[in-house]
Amino acid sequence: MSYIATTTNKHFYYLDVRIEDIDIQDIASGLANECRFNGLIDNFYSVAQHLVYVSYLVAPEYALEALLHDASEAYVKDLPSTISDAVNFADLMMLATEKRDLEIDVGSNWLMLDDIPESDFVVNPLTPPQAKSMFLRRFYELCKGKING
Repeated sequence: MSYIATTTNKHFYYLDVRIEDIDIQDIASGLANECRFNGLIDNFYSVAQHLVYVSYLVAPEYALEALLHDASEAYVKDLPSTISDAVNFADLMMLATEKRDLEIDVGSNWLMLDDIPESDFVVNPLTPPQAKSMFLRRFYELCKGKING
């Protein structure tokens, strides 16, 4: 059976996913090492860093959903998911911000971003270890008093 060995020394089996094999440390590592835009940008910019920004753009009750809405990408790459309208809008705001700050596809109009404002964040890409730390800090901040860890 196919599996991947994780950074916490667990085995994640694609055809037999068990909750005990999913760990926030592995999620943070995977997302911190996953580059946005399939790596087709000049500087490395991680999914983890993107998700932290998105989590700040929504109302507090949606922040954890926003932080984790792409968590599956730590194990399997970008899959469609059902997310709230608030998280989807914040995700698009960050996309508009990333297009501006990372100078992606300059001069092209992205129709999906029509009427989507840019956020006040300034995207300065972090290294994977920095992005992992940023992601975990935000996760534990949002889960304070809700989980052990």
